[in-house]
Amino acid sequence: MKSIGAGVGALLFVGGTLQAQAMPPEIAFTACSGAADGSQCSVDTPRGELSGSCRQPPRESRLLCVPAGHGAGRGHGGERQGAKPGGGTRNHTVTQSDGEPALLPANSAPIANSESEQMLAGQWRVLTANGVAAHNTGAYPNRGNPNGISEQSYELRVPAQPKLSGRITPLKHANFGLSVQGVPFDPGAAEWYQGKRNSQWQYEALSGAVELGIDEHHAHVQPSGAYHYHGLPSGLLDQLNVQSGAHSPLVGWAADGFPIYALHGFSEPSSGKVLSKQTSSYRLKSGSRPSGSNDPGGRYDGTFIADYQYIAGSGSLDECNGRLTQTPEFPNGTYAYFLTEQWPVIPRCHKGSPSSDFAKQRNR
Repeated sequence: MKSIGAGVGALLFVGGTLQAQAMPPEIAFTACSGAADGSQCSVDTPRGELSGSCRQPPRESRLLCVPAGHGAGRGHGGERQGAKPGGGTRNHTVTQSDGEPALLPANSAPIANSESEQMLAGQWRVLTANGVAAHNTGAYPNRGNPNGISEQSYELRVPAQPKLSGRITPLKHANFGLSVQGVPFDPGAAEWYQGKRNSQWQYEALSGAVELGIDEHHAHVQPSGAYHYHGLPSGLLDQLNVQSGAHSPLVGWAADGFPIYALHGFSEPSSGKVLSKQTSSYRLKSGSRPSGSNDPGGRYDGTFIADYQYIAGSGSLDECNGRLTQTPEFPNGTYAYFLTEQWPVIPRCHKGSPSSDFAKQRNR
């Protein structure tokens, strides 16, 4: 932590703007010189030491020391993801995005050894893990995500002999599944147009419309300290040696007990030999969204989840990004989910009966 001995009686941010001073004092920048975004800092003032974190406010190219409890006008700066200080959902009005979130470099070593295991116990497959990835991660907390990574204590049951339920169960407020390294697959984000959680206009986490502090493995951190994937887990796939020309290894288990693979699988359920890249059957809608007091308007471009529609047969996978197939682990056949390069990347629904262990009523 850096400390600068100088007077700075007006270093107060309220609602993302400076009060009693048009520009931040230079010592606020000096306190964060050479520091990382989100790192701790302090400044000595006539009223005593002010402690905070290094942040980058709007219209500034440098980090400065922002006192604890005050936002820097960008990123979360709040109590929890998807929420604003004092409760409620954050109000966003962005209607278009380029579909390319700014990904943080994964240059931080794991906080602990990655620990995960599974065991069969009667009708259940029991998954236990500490939630720590074996690969490097982005630096947390950061400007877009105020949460630090911490070890978890997962003990999750999934059906050992899963069955198709005959219905589709939307993901809603739950993790889709757990990776073989014990990191959750959790694609949704608690961000809505105008902050209206009951509307259809939920932002797609990987659209880049809302800054979420996502790292190059398409992951970030919950307020609970849980690191989790919103998209293709690049580091995990590299460590598992996922590559074209070979069937994907097992990358995780879905909450309904069916296996999760990534990108590559057999082209026909009964072929057992011919490999192909598995593709989503979702496509962007054409035209423009409805506009009005509760609707964003603008063209369908992937900013919102509702910008996509399922077109049966347009890809190799069904509406839950899965299919009946054979795999190395299940040579006699199984239903299986696939992570894909195209949206939704991580499935947004289950075809079996998801375990209630994965249901978590929390902001994401």
